[in-house]
Amino acid sequence: MNLPSISIIIPTYGREVVLRDTIADVLKQDYPDFEILVVDQTQNHEPETIAYLQNLDDAGKIRWLRLTWASLPGARNYGVRQAKGEIVVFIDDDIRMEAGYLHQHARNYDRTEVGAVAGRVFDRMKLEDSGGDLEIEELPPEAMDPGIAWYYIDLVHTTKPQRVISARGCNMSYRKDIFTKHGIWFDERFRDSAVREESDFCLRLRKTGYQIWYDPEAHLVHLGEETGGCHDISTRSLKYQITFYHNHFLMAQKNLTPYQQLHLYLRLFDCHVLGNPPCNKSGSPIKIFTRGIFYSLGFFDAVKTQIKGLWDNGQIYTRQSPVTSHQRGSELIEESSVES
Repeated sequence: MNLPSISIIIPTYGREVVLRDTIADVLKQDYPDFEILVVDQTQNHEPETIAYLQNLDDAGKIRWLRLTWASLPGARNYGVRQAKGEIVVFIDDDIRMEAGYLHQHARNYDRTEVGAVAGRVFDRMKLEDSGGDLEIEELPPEAMDPGIAWYYIDLVHTTKPQRVISARGCNMSYRKDIFTKHGIWFDERFRDSAVREESDFCLRLRKTGYQIWYDPEAHLVHLGEETGGCHDISTRSLKYQITFYHNHFLMAQKNLTPYQQLHLYLRLFDCHVLGNPPCNKSGSPIKIFTRGIFYSLGFFDAVKTQIKGLWDNGQIYTRQSPVTSHQRGSELIEESSVES
């Protein structure tokens, strides 16, 4: 088997020790041809982290790319534009992985119909919620319905390889030509925590004819740190609550039929506003009313984003900075961004 070259892209924000541990695990990979790109949106690191990243960059073991803004989809796009590999692998900055991880992703690309690989995620919190003994072989048919798939696709407990509708952002890989040949990029209008940005990308990817293949052997552990990572706002803030709904509605308005949108809106309301399973939120009338306000504000905010999208193609940071300056170690590099 001809092994493709791989670029591992690690967007990071506000992480210190856990970022260093993540990179240390990636450096232990036994894959013959790979590079590590750390797309760093942290403005002020601890001295130990700066020294660690600088030393690795100077030694050519990583490429340390520093940005002055915080956007997870923007950081993903930036990383792809710098990547040299035929396959791009995205991981979070709070994971642990075993040495054969890259081989498990790469082997799936022997099949020409596979354009993306979704890996299994041993998510600490979700495993605790299920008691750690739940196993799923075949995902239900609902897991391929874009309107309601997000409540049925389980990439934590599923043990059998199969075709899926989407990947999880902390463990996914793509052929680079999806970006460069087909012109599909992450939509940088997905804000802050960027929930559903990978779902939006995968729904658009499927229109190319490529399949998204789930391989449970391409697994890693997601630590799920409370702060940092893709969160440039607190998950408990009012802004996060509105953003959460905005991103769901934006994904739906961009990709779903009216019938599929209605399905998603009803499930979103039932679960996240009313608090019914699997969300299991408080049934307090005051809290339901408050969540309903966020739901409504998020919907109209997404409509506003869509209207603005008539002249904004979703590449906000690319459009703002046609020429981008960034630091790679101590050397300043000037390079032109690629329009999608």
